[in-house]
Amino acid sequence: MRFRYVGGVSLLMFIFSVTTFAQVQEKNLVGWWLFNNEKEETGNFGDVVLHGAKIEKGQLVVETGKWAHSLEYDGPDITELSLVTWVSLDDYAKTNGSALTLDEVSTDQFCAIVWAERVDRQWMPGSSHFRRTDDFPKAVTEKDTGEMMNIVITYELVGNLYEITGYRNGESLGSFKKGDKRTWESGDAEAIWGKRHVNGLNGPGELNAHIEESRIYNVALTADEVMDLTVGGLAVKAQGKIATQWANIKKR
Repeated sequence: MRFRYVGGVSLLMFIFSVTTFAQVQEKNLVGWWLFNNEKEETGNFGDVVLHGAKIEKGQLVVETGKWAHSLEYDGPDITELSLVTWVSLDDYAKTNGSALTLDEVSTDQFCAIVWAERVDRQWMPGSSHFRRTDDFPKAVTEKDTGEMMNIVITYELVGNLYEITGYRNGESLGSFKKGDKRTWESGDAEAIWGKRHVNGLNGPGELNAHIEESRIYNVALTADEVMDLTVGGLAVKAQGKIATQWANIKKR
């Protein structure tokens, strides 16, 4: 993206250009992390707390024994959801960690984008006691490419079961139905990277990866909406985060 700077007009040009980005379900975006710093962009979560992990060049870097989380959720209750993350693996070993987890603080209830817990070199929907977990019918076995990939898992209630669908770079990994209705309430939810889930500051799973951006929606995105996802691709006007998004675009 290029900008021409003509006095005070440059900011207006910037806003116009950014609002042409794909704008996917802004009103249902309850967690948004760009990793330019420790801030969460919607204001629903507290700052990212680093437990050995680091934020470097606009990415969250997690390693074995080094993870991060974001607490103090005070947004709307979450029942249907979508977990979205852009991640590049640094190590393809079967470490069972997460590129993004929505966890309940008070009890063992989580959904996560988990690396290779059940099948080597495949992403899967992690959950407490496998209540919302199965193997995706069209799961991809990853090769050592080091590429940045977009992984999305959606959870839509159909009756009293979740229809859980996975996507890799916009392509469907297939769906299955499993797990009864659950809710992550305001004041009792956290986002986690690296660990699969935690109880306080302890928990299973590790991940060695660079994470570019993560989002949590309190709606199950459609296949078309997943295709429209773009890293950094949300309207500044809708979020009221001109300074943050401006800094993000300047880096690219």
